[in-house]
Formats: sequence, structure tokens, C-alpha cells
Amino acid sequence: MTELAAYWPPFGLTLTTPRLVLRPIRDDEIPAAVRAALSGIHEPGRSPFSNPWSEAPAHELGTNMAQWYWRCRAGMTSEEWTLLLGIWHDGQFIGCQDVEAKNFPTLKTVTTGSWLRQDVHGRGFGKEMRAAVALYAFDWLGAEVAESEAAAWNRQSLGVSRSLGYELNGVTRASWGGNAQDVQKVRLTPVTFKRPDWDLKVKDHEATAKYLGI
Repeated sequence: MTELAAYWPPFGLTLTTPRLVLRPIRDDEIPAAVRAALSGIHEPGRSPFSNPWSEAPAHELGTNMAQWYWRCRAGMTSEEWTLLLGIWHDGQFIGCQDVEAKNFPTLKTVTTGSWLRQDVHGRGFGKEMRAAVALYAFDWLGAEVAESEAAAWNRQSLGVSRSLGYELNGVTRASWGGNAQDVQKVRLTPVTFKRPDWDLKVKDHEATAKYLGI
């Protein structure tokens, strides 16, 4: 465990897949995250996010991202928490995968969201990193349900969900960025999960689980 992880245990957590490393973003890594976001995540005007954060002006985006990372860290409790995991491939920061829970001791449910640099789309990284957090949630955190959602038009995200065994869980009408949007909800359980043919390597889980009250 590093000295910093002694004060904030999730900083010691590392998830490793065949091609990716997932771990909480430290302050000195925020510039890499900002550069990745500024390089492009989606087509202009076609935001896949309920909050169109990626469309903020370049001079505001970095500040907004840093504030969000700090807010999530500061607000973590055993009842409500968000793990923001940076994604590294061959030593390069390529995106972020988050895992969020509310009333986890009772509901045993997590929700996930993610983004990737546009120049690495189509290489299966989205599926690999979502599989990683599903494995971690079910096998290490004791989750019983993993939920996600995507705009009804977002075939790429919904395709990743289907490939991992998520089941359709209803369509809702929501305001995304001030615009009405049909949102497809999806749901995964250990029974429906189509597990990958590789094993997830996990480092320093115990300290993180204790910090989260698990």
C-alpha cells in the first residue's frame, strides 16, 4: 500500500484485465484524463451522456472534471459511493469507468457508466472494462445486480450490454442536456452475466472494501 492509499484506501485498488489496467484517478493523473477527453469522445452534438459534460468549452472542461473527481472522493460513505476508475492501455490513459452505489448494504446494486477516447473505439475495450467492473462488483463486492442505461439510439453501448448478458429493463423518458430523450435501461445479475474467458486480477481490495463498509 502506498502512503497516499493509507489515507484514502481506494487509491491502492487496481483491476487488471488482459489488455487494461483500471484504478482510481489520482490528482497528478487528472491532466491525462482531461487531454483524453479533449481529444474527442463522440461526434460533436451527439453526446451519449445524460449530462453533456464533454461538450463544455475546452477552458472549462478540465476544471469541471477535477471538481467532479474531488466531489466523488469526498462524498464517499458506506451508504453511497462512486468509484471513478481510470483506464490505461499500454501505459496510456484512454478513458474512465465508474461504479456507483446507493444504499448498497441493503440493495446490493451498482450502476455503471463509462467513456473512451474516440480514437480507441471499436477495439473491444468498452466490453473489457465493463466486464472487469461486473466481475469486481459480483465476485469481490458482493453485488447482486448491476444496472446501466444508454440513449435508445446508442447502439454501441447497448451492444456491449447485450454481449455481456444484460437484459432490457424498460424505457424511460428523461431530460438529457435539456432535450427529451428515450433512455433504455439494462440489468445484469450473476446468473445472466456472460463471463469473459479471462480472470480479473485485483490488488488491494480488502482496504477498499473496508473503507466502503463492505
